[in-house]
Amino acid sequence: AETGKETDYMNFVCEIPKFTRKKYEIATDEEFTPIKQDEKKGKLREFKKGDIFFNYGCFPQTWEDPTFVHPDAEGCRGDNDPLDVCEIGARIIKSGGVRPVKVLGILMMIDEGEADWKIVVIDKEDKWAPFINDINDVEEQLPGMLDAIREWYRTYKIPDGKPPNTFGLGERFMDKAYAKTVIDECHHAWESLISGEKERTMGDNHDEEVKKLVRKLSKNS
Repeated sequence: AETGKETDYMNFVCEIPKFTRKKYEIATDEEFTPIKQDEKKGKLREFKKGDIFFNYGCFPQTWEDPTFVHPDAEGCRGDNDPLDVCEIGARIIKSGGVRPVKVLGILMMIDEGEADWKIVVIDKEDKWAPFINDINDVEEQLPGMLDAIREWYRTYKIPDGKPPNTFGLGERFMDKAYAKTVIDECHHAWESLISGEKERTMGDNHDEEVKKLVRKLSKNS
């Protein structure tokens, strides 16, 4: 039964199921924000590197503000998307599936000059969930998992002819407490976006391209 009380779990929206490669994502600039396969130059996109080995998606009601530079983001601004989430449980979650998850930690990735945080979580009902409560538990219970996630993100664009991605914070996965500060930050940014406050208070110290992005997202939120 719903109590309205806050829990230790968050709702994860899966965009790309594990063991698949088609690049589905929430179209944040379209009305009703459908999940659809991304296109580039008229072609449907998929990971040329191969299948992804974790469920990939996002946390709804979050926004990586492209006008904000986090102090640990190597001087890079937010990537204008919801927070990315890597769910490491055994279940294959269908695209569009929503699951309650435990937040475990976070990786600071730099993607083509933009801050692109990656939150690590596990499904509340996964058999490993009772034993994994923070980022150190992942390495203890599932050794090699975190290194594999980092290397996936480091190299997945190389088959497209792009350089490897880089990481902040010495390439470390930060713990649950740190992750939750980033989640809270991005949730407040989302609230500011959908209320129109962000657009009203932007001023003239941002380039016109960023202002257009904010205006368009405000209208579709």
